[in-house]
Amino acid sequence: MSSKNASDAVLLNSVPAKSAKRFPMRLEYDASRTRSPWWSPILSIILALLLCAVFIAANGMSPVTVYDKMFRGAFGTAYGITETMVKAIPLLLCGLGIAVAYRISVWNIGAEGQLTVGAMAATAVTIYFPGLSSFWSIALMLVFGTAAGALWGLMTAIPRTHFGVNELITSLMLNYVALLALDYVVFGPWKDPKGFNFPGSPMFTAAQSLPVLGTTRLHIGLVFGLVAVAIYYLMIRFTRWGYELRLIGANPTAARYAGIHIKKHIIIVMLISGGLAGIAGMAEVSGVTHKLMQGISPGYGYTAIIVAWLAKLNPLGLIVTSVLFGGLIVGGYSVQTIGLPSSISEMLQGAILFFLIAGEMIHRFRIRRNA
Repeated sequence: MSSKNASDAVLLNSVPAKSAKRFPMRLEYDASRTRSPWWSPILSIILALLLCAVFIAANGMSPVTVYDKMFRGAFGTAYGITETMVKAIPLLLCGLGIAVAYRISVWNIGAEGQLTVGAMAATAVTIYFPGLSSFWSIALMLVFGTAAGALWGLMTAIPRTHFGVNELITSLMLNYVALLALDYVVFGPWKDPKGFNFPGSPMFTAAQSLPVLGTTRLHIGLVFGLVAVAIYYLMIRFTRWGYELRLIGANPTAARYAGIHIKKHIIIVMLISGGLAGIAGMAEVSGVTHKLMQGISPGYGYTAIIVAWLAKLNPLGLIVTSVLFGGLIVGGYSVQTIGLPSSISEMLQGAILFFLIAGEMIHRFRIRRNA
């Protein structure tokens, strides 16, 4: 190397390297943050209302007028309140079943199918045992509806525990199996010969119908839901089984090392989850429609997923959110009188779910200060 090149190399090495520009803060993902703040559901509802207000305004209507009409339709009259409670009953029962499964991170999205088979099993009692007294009819319908829903939940649990099949897939596919089975019976063997060719079973008798409050449609299925919520709270808080569920949900690895049989708990919670949805189906067919027909559920099983998630699996929260979403459904019907479709309630439900998911994701990120 020449003397000139050597001297140039010495000069270059003597110049300090320019340090890379550093940001004072950084974004960090924290997977351990699984519980979002208590105000997250409230913020999700507010943001959903604001987002849907944009679409309502784009349709040439006042969002304030539309929301006021929905609120008055759902909660402004005695009739609206009772109808809201009627819609809240299947949402509460299905949402509670989903919440039980979510406790140990079992994602049951099959409540729609479990509700449907529960309604079918309850109807089978009216067809094959038509002469029973009111007490035995209601009791058998409740038992059959619960058993059918539990069996449908078991059909999701067994593939998960024994073959490692994702329960999201099986529970969703079983919904369609249940709906096709419903179409078969209402168009086929259970079709009412006096129904003017409409698909549906014969009308239930008074002995096969749930008692109602006065002249309203509010039936004692509400008692089923409230009792189930109370039992859920006591079991989760004050029993060993509830403690094991909480431990599995918080840390399945630690639960496994503690000797807890996780597969057994998955089967149990899916039986309970399906059974509660089956009760919802029995209550709907015996307390509201009084016959089995196509489209027995307008999507209660899917809406119940949002109900459970919005309530954060809290028993009191489940009651509040089921009433809220029952009011959304009834309020959606009321806005038809001012020229909007009832599907606005479904748009609101979807927006709430979107912001709930977004909030859960954003909550897992933290802003850290760089050293």
